[in-house]
Amino acid sequence: MGKLKVSLMLTVLIFVLAACGGTTEKEPNEVEGAEAPKTVEITDAHGTIEVPINPEKVVALDNRTFETLAAWDIELAAAPIGLLPAESPYAKNGDIADVGMHFEPNLEAIAGVDPDVVIVGQRFADYYEDIKKLVPNAAVIDLYIDIPEDAGTPGEILVKGLTDTTLTLGKIFDKNEEAAQLVADFDESIEGVKSAYNAEDTIMSVIVSGGDIGFSAPNTGRVYGPMYDIFGWTPALEVEKTTGDHQGDEVSVEAIAESNPDWLFVLDRDASLQSEEGAVPAADVITNAPALQKTTAVKEKKIVYAPNDTYLNESIQTYAEMFNDIAAALAK
Repeated sequence: MGKLKVSLMLTVLIFVLAACGGTTEKEPNEVEGAEAPKTVEITDAHGTIEVPINPEKVVALDNRTFETLAAWDIELAAAPIGLLPAESPYAKNGDIADVGMHFEPNLEAIAGVDPDVVIVGQRFADYYEDIKKLVPNAAVIDLYIDIPEDAGTPGEILVKGLTDTTLTLGKIFDKNEEAAQLVADFDESIEGVKSAYNAEDTIMSVIVSGGDIGFSAPNTGRVYGPMYDIFGWTPALEVEKTTGDHQGDEVSVEAIAESNPDWLFVLDRDASLQSEEGAVPAADVITNAPALQKTTAVKEKKIVYAPNDTYLNESIQTYAEMFNDIAAALAK
């Protein structure tokens, strides 16, 4: 009887161990077989919206997103071809339907590709409602970064906007790590300028367009304006009435010269618009402006040009590149 009891106990023990072993082996399989989420909730300029993760047919209209999407090898079904920098891989892709320019868009091209997601923003933000009606089955998201001309903290709005846009794209296209790295690089570039600027040198920012030099006022506009807020720059010149005009404000070159800036930051609007009639390289315009030659900035060659594609490509990468260039110049 003793042997029988031992035998029964061993049998039971083997059965229990086998059962436990079976459970351990099944758990990984159950995890592997679990379905990944198919949608993600994001926040855009109008609230929260459910967006498919890794959508198949993507329409991108926001020029702040093109470089990021291209870096992640995201295929586009439609885009405003005329707003793409010449260097963008999308610009040479004949399979992408052309939505046209924002001042004369072909919105029907969006409906024609039957998109899963449409990314609206910047120049196309005014067409948000029209696009929603046109493609009711698509997730239409508006990533427009609104910086009112009377914004008290335009720099803070811009930085948050670029950060949020990048992280949102990371969620949609399952590129969260890549998005976080872009934000980290951007933050580092901001710290680089802050560390390099001595808080005393005066800054003058201008936009060169069609051979003319326009004043880019502190705290207004899309590119240089918010930087005065971000970095605490001391402006060489301030005027009462300013605008965010893309060609700069109408302040005379003589007035710009009389402010005698220590640094001159230049945006060449035409550099990314190769077909723009009357386009003259910004460096030539600055060099050939007699009034500017006696300024500290020109005499000491303290001039920093924005990346050539900045006017069209206002991505987080563009700003990081610009800030790194400014930091390097200021640190010399």
